[in-house]
Amino acid sequence: MSLFKQLLIAICLFLVVAFAGSFVVSLESSRAQYVNQLRSHAQDAATSLALSLTANIDDPTMVELMVTSIFDSGYYASIRVVDLATDAVIVERSATPDNQGVPQWFTDLIGLDPAGGEAIVSKGWQQTARVEVVSHPMFALAKLWQSALGSLGWLVLCGIVSGALGAMLLRRQLKPLDYMVAQSQAIGRREFLTLPELPRTPELRRVVQAMNQMVEKLKALFQESTERSEKLRVESYQDSLTGLSNRRYFDMQLKAHVSNQEEHLDGYLLLLRVQDLAGLNSRLGGKRTDALLIAVAQVLLKQCEKHPKTRNLISRSRGGEFAVLAPGMSNKEALALVHEIEQALHALGATGASDVSPVAHMGLAPYTPGEAPLTLLALADQALALAETQGEQTWACVENGVVTRSGDDEHTWRLVLDHALSHGSFELFFQPVVYARDIKRVMHYKALSRLINEQGEAIAAGRFLPWIERFGWASRLDVMMLQQVLKHMETHDQPLALSLSAATLSDSAALNQVFEALRQYPKLRGRLTFEIGEEQLPEQAVLEKLTRRLQEAGFSLALQRFGGRFSMIGNLAHLGLAYLKIDGSYIRAIDEESHKRLFIEAVQRAAHSIDLPLIAERVETEGERQVIAEMGIEGVQGQLVGDPAPWK
Repeated sequence: MSLFKQLLIAICLFLVVAFAGSFVVSLESSRAQYVNQLRSHAQDAATSLALSLTANIDDPTMVELMVTSIFDSGYYASIRVVDLATDAVIVERSATPDNQGVPQWFTDLIGLDPAGGEAIVSKGWQQTARVEVVSHPMFALAKLWQSALGSLGWLVLCGIVSGALGAMLLRRQLKPLDYMVAQSQAIGRREFLTLPELPRTPELRRVVQAMNQMVEKLKALFQESTERSEKLRVESYQDSLTGLSNRRYFDMQLKAHVSNQEEHLDGYLLLLRVQDLAGLNSRLGGKRTDALLIAVAQVLLKQCEKHPKTRNLISRSRGGEFAVLAPGMSNKEALALVHEIEQALHALGATGASDVSPVAHMGLAPYTPGEAPLTLLALADQALALAETQGEQTWACVENGVVTRSGDDEHTWRLVLDHALSHGSFELFFQPVVYARDIKRVMHYKALSRLINEQGEAIAAGRFLPWIERFGWASRLDVMMLQQVLKHMETHDQPLALSLSAATLSDSAALNQVFEALRQYPKLRGRLTFEIGEEQLPEQAVLEKLTRRLQEAGFSLALQRFGGRFSMIGNLAHLGLAYLKIDGSYIRAIDEESHKRLFIEAVQRAAHSIDLPLIAERVETEGERQVIAEMGIEGVQGQLVGDPAPWK
């Protein structure tokens, strides 16, 4: 029972006890007074009647008339005139007066007995008769009943008024407690709230101050953990001169994107080399050469803005060598990007971004997930070497050792995918996500899509997703997948996770379709989690609105492929995310590479401070799982615990 209700009940009980005590004291005082009044009333009536009968005691008719007159004029239970000589009753009148609305239980409770009086009728010096009068207590009971009703009415009125005033006062005084409850609940949602206005009550003021201090301390600890983790990430994976990622990070991402067939897309690798860096350094000096390299890095960042998937995949390998990994990029887009970078580099000196225009060559090579990273690097190096020998053209694109001039069959893909989306020619595959310390226990299953071709073969998402995005059909795929997943979930009771694309998040019509589908399956509340890739995160306001709508509908949100933008975890802390999935590039060979372990440990501490579960993606070896379990990461997903497969 809440404190508010307890205090109200205490006030009501106090009023009831006060009324009962007051009524009992008043009743006892009134009882003695009414008993004396009844006795006096009876005695006065007996004395008066005896005096009146003195002259007429021998006339029975007159005696009866006088007794009747007295009896009818007051509250009497009985009046008798008894002959003293024979002890015979001369006249007797008795009756039971009306209860005047007094309930019997009240009469029994009061216990007010009738009172009597006697007087002697004399004839001369001789006593001839005795008058006996008994007064009925009904009039006294009626007065007591009216007094009780009046007291009860006053009690009810006082109770209502005091209850209303007490409720208002208690709500006002206990409002800080409600806010402290909200503070505690907000901490569970990874949000830190403080009460700026302290209550006037000293006891509550101390409690609120202590709560505010605790929240500020937790917020500071979380911020400190976040900053420490981000500092480790910058030191380990960022180039100190240009601000781009370094060779270590590039190698991690190259292995993750090229070797994984499930979650990553076909794309291109671009290598750029600034020629004669040593000569530039001797001619221009260290500062001007550094400025030139920074300018080249800015060119790459600016020209790749149109391709969001490359945002965290632009690296400075070493010296004057840069690399751009472009997943999901078509041949036409890759060639256009190379042309734009070439023109921007030529214009560096003219625009004033640098003192000179650097001599740079670029090599471009396509890749398909599943290839060997070293093979792709060798192919890109071959293209770079070819560009350095062809004269005026500063770039070359090589595929399997041959200059490529044509892209994929766009028309064929458009027909195939449009037919598949229209007829639901996609099959659901599921990959288990298990607990790191007990891989036999399943946390949930990740739902994935496979395109079924004419031969009945399942094509991995990495093959067709670039074309889905290029044609602007990502939201169509999301809605279709959601409908299939919801129907599938009715056949079992396991929790599932499903990815949403950036196109769906930015399309209000598609989002409305998503929530309309969820409303049709209210029994599935709490069992489906939507995942968003870190690289696809919308603006903070859009993300908060989406989270609220999902929570109101009974579903949750999580992030996958997280790690490249760890500094933003402070903005995500109050969203109430279900979990974070750490990008597999930070997990690969974590049992052998200490820098990854240090970074993930820092991430785990920051996430643990706000009670946010972590799941490691693409875990492939038992050594990786053991390290992950030791660090306290809750779940794992990857080939070690199960490949994607149809539902069993």
